[in-house]
Amino acid sequence: MFIEYGPAEKAWMPILADNYLAIGCFWVSGKYKKSGHGKKLLNDAITDAKNQKRSGLVTIAGKKKYHFMSDTRWLIRQGFTVCDEAPGGFVLLHLPFSDNTPTPSFLPQVHTGDIESNGCIVYYSNRCPFSEYHVTTSLAESCRKRNIPLKIIKLDTLEQAKSCPSPATIFSLYYQGEFVTTDISVCMDNRFDKYVKR
Repeated sequence: MFIEYGPAEKAWMPILADNYLAIGCFWVSGKYKKSGHGKKLLNDAITDAKNQKRSGLVTIAGKKKYHFMSDTRWLIRQGFTVCDEAPGGFVLLHLPFSDNTPTPSFLPQVHTGDIESNGCIVYYSNRCPFSEYHVTTSLAESCRKRNIPLKIIKLDTLEQAKSCPSPATIFSLYYQGEFVTTDISVCMDNRFDKYVKR
């Protein structure tokens, strides 16, 4: 179990959230769930943000549970609110510490949802150590076997991540311009057809 967070200005997320701390990965293993560990980790992040005189916490999630992202329903129960929405079922959640705190938002390119519509396009970064292999090897092979064009966009810098049209910069797959999944297992040949309906 762990929580990853840091200054939103430096987060590899296409968001505007000045003076917030942005939560990245936040995970509690199944056997430790419902034991208060998630609340303890979140409370530690809240305390740290307040000690740093931050405006609050912010994170990207899905309207339904997406891989590599926090659980929206659980965060709402902890006091977070949805402050912005984007195509593909993505939401931006925030926990402000005062009423006069500026509201975070996705950057403009996320709202347009302007994703190339020919075949598959994938955005990824090395925030997950497994993404490079699965994208460049497994996904490339899965698309080749099905004669589906594949465009791979690796996000190597903070600037590239901030300008990404997908909110999911660890891994996000689109097909014919529509969001498919943040689940990296889609790259594998035996899982690809479950997600990509042609």
